[in-house]
Amino acid sequence: MTKSFRLNTLTRSLALISAAGLLAACNGSSHSDSSADTTDRMYQVAITNLTAGQPLSPVALVGHNSDYHAFTVGQASSVALEQLAEGGDNSALISEAGSHAGVYGTATASAPLAPGGTETLTLSVTAANSEDLKLTAVTMLVNTNDAITGLNGIDLSSLANGESLSMNTIGYDTGTEANSETAASIPGPAAGGEGFNADRDDIRDMVLMHSGVVTADGGLVDSALHEMHRWDNPITRMTITRIQ
Repeated sequence: MTKSFRLNTLTRSLALISAAGLLAACNGSSHSDSSADTTDRMYQVAITNLTAGQPLSPVALVGHNSDYHAFTVGQASSVALEQLAEGGDNSALISEAGSHAGVYGTATASAPLAPGGTETLTLSVTAANSEDLKLTAVTMLVNTNDAITGLNGIDLSSLANGESLSMNTIGYDTGTEANSETAASIPGPAAGGEGFNADRDDIRDMVLMHSGVVTADGGLVDSALHEMHRWDNPITRMTITRIQ
C-alpha cells in the first residue's frame, strides 16, 4: 500500500467523522429547542389568618422579577402602599404593579380574611417570565393604624410542578401614620375610623418590623383596641403550590 493511498484513506475517514459529529451536534440543538418548556405557569397561594382579632384586608399578589419591590425594609413606603396600609385598599398597588416592566402578573382577593380563615388565590405567568420569578403578597391588619404583613420577593423560579413552599409572615409598620390606636384612626371593625390619610405623621417614615399594638388593656387610655387585637408573630401562614 503506497503512502499516498494511506493518506487519502485517512483524509476521507476524518471527513466522515467530522460530518457525523456536525450532524449529531445539529440534531442535539434541534432536539433541545423542540423540548423547551413553553407551558404557562400557575400558582395557588393559600393564606391562613393566624391572629385572634385582626381581620386582613383583601390580599394583593404580584408576580415579578428582581426589579420590582412593593416595599423595602428601612425605606419609605410608596403612596400606593400607604393607601393599602392605612385603609386596606390595594387597588393603587395593583395598578402601579401592573404598569411596572418587571411585573408579570397580579391577583387580588375580593374580600377581607377573618381571623382563623383561609383563602386561596391563583397567579398565572408565562413560561418566558418564569426564570426570575418572585412573589410578593401584601395585606393590612385592619384593626391597626398602618400595619401590613406578607411575603416580599420570594423566589419561585425553581419550584417544580406539583411542589409547594410554605412560609409564615410577620407584621411590618409602614411608617406612614402614628400608632395612636384611636377610634378615629382605626378603619377596622374595632373602631370604624378613618382609613387613608395623605399626611404622614409617624415618627419614622420607613418600613420596619411592627412592635405590636398596646391596646386599652395594656394601658393606652385612648386606644380603641383590646387584648384580642394583639398578635404575636407569625400573622399568616402562606403556602404556594405550583399547579401547572
